Amino acid sequence: MRYEELTIEGRNAVAEAFRSGKTIDRLFVLEGNREGAMNNILKEAKKQNAVVSFVKKERLDQMSATGKHQGVIAYAAAYEYAEVSDLLAIAREKGEAPFLILLDGIEDPHNLGAIIRTANLAGAHGVIIPKRRAAGLTATVAKTSAGALNYTPVAKVTNLVQTMEELKKEGLWFVCADMDGEVMYRQNLIGPIGLVIGNEGEGVSRLVREKCDYITSIPMKGEIDSLNASVAAGVLMYEIVRQRLGK
Repeated sequence: MRYEELTIEGRNAVAEAFRSGKTIDRLFVLEGNREGAMNNILKEAKKQNAVVSFVKKERLDQMSATGKHQGVIAYAAAYEYAEVSDLLAIAREKGEAPFLILLDGIEDPHNLGAIIRTANLAGAHGVIIPKRRAAGLTATVAKTSAGALNYTPVAKVTNLVQTMEELKKEGLWFVCADMDGEVMYRQNLIGPIGLVIGNEGEGVSRLVREKCDYITSIPMKGEIDSLNASVAAGVLMYEIVRQRLGK
């Protein structure tokens, strides 16, 4: 994957990005490079809770668009992240029961962008993504969302399970998509709800699944056994919309 539009290369450029308050999703640093200016960059990364990966020079060379990375490359967010509390505030302002989309490790930026686009059209109040092992708000995501990122906030959290526990205290209940679940048309999907969509290949992780109140499935009539993650998310979001309209 390439994020040319949001790639920041070189010590001075990366340091300035941190100083300006730019949200850095990931930092790639040459193995063993922790001295001087690099040490300051790593301190800033720790303050921001940026994900830091120490990699070999060959990896940095391969990632670099300029050939002048000086041992450090940063991936910056295309859009600023919201807080989870911001998502709940939007629901309150609209006088609606919270409707949130939680993504458990969606790695394809095209899928993430498509899900954000559908979330906007379905009236969801926001999307929550984990910090690690998941796509961030890259230029590809922004483009695929077709402008939805301007209207649908995305919160990035360190621990999805802990976030779910906190949201349960706010009255939300959670439903996750899984082939072994009850068919969605037979479930009550109204009220304050968090819809959980799992990783493209592995689905919802065990710990996240255990925090879900219901497991739901989409009827499958064909010969293959699964839908693309963004398509599955769209089908489930609109079943929630249908039930909300009909309540």
